[in-house]
This record gives sequence, C-alpha cells and structure tokens, in this order.
Amino acid sequence: MVYKGISSYYGPKFHGKLTANGEIFDMYGVTAAHKEFPFNTVTRVTNENNGKSLIIRINDRGPYVGDRILDCSFGAAKKLGFVSEGTAPVKIEILEWGDGEYMHHD
Repeated sequence: MVYKGISSYYGPKFHGKLTANGEIFDMYGVTAAHKEFPFNTVTRVTNENNGKSLIIRINDRGPYVGDRILDCSFGAAKKLGFVSEGTAPVKIEILEWGDGEYMHHD
C-alpha cells in the first residue's frame, strides 16, 4: 500500500515524554506518528521534494494539524531533509504492518 500527503515533525516539546504506545519519545530517533496505522508498522517514507527516503517505525498517534498524514520525529525529518521547511510532501510505503502492541513499563 502507498499513501501520499504532507508530513510535519515534532521534537523538543515532546522529548522524553511517553508516546501513544508507551515508549519514551526520542526526538533524535527515527520514528513517526500516524492517526491509524497499527503501532510498530514499518514504513518507507520518501520526501517527494528531494527523493530522500528512510525506514521509519510508527510508535505514536498524530498529527492533529490540518490534513497532514504523518508526524516524524526531528531525527527522521532531519534525515529526510525537511527540518528547515517544517513540512514536506511524502510517499509512505508499508513494508510490514505492525502488531499494535503497547510498551509496558514495570
């Protein structure tokens, strides 16, 4: 399956806080938020402005701004080359559907 739309990114405000699946958010990591994909879904995200692509795992929910389809970690956005722009048109390819599992902290 292939999806296209606008991605944004998030970082410092959420760094060290829990993601929707219970992980501790690392803004320098390579993860992303999606509204519906099961947690742990593995995707290939391509920045359609520059052709850079990256394997990204879904571990959070969002974005909740407008019609954006993905919210990348700062680290992922940096590797995809859209930190200075703030958003980018992206293509999302599903490589492996996730199990939807939450992290459990003892």
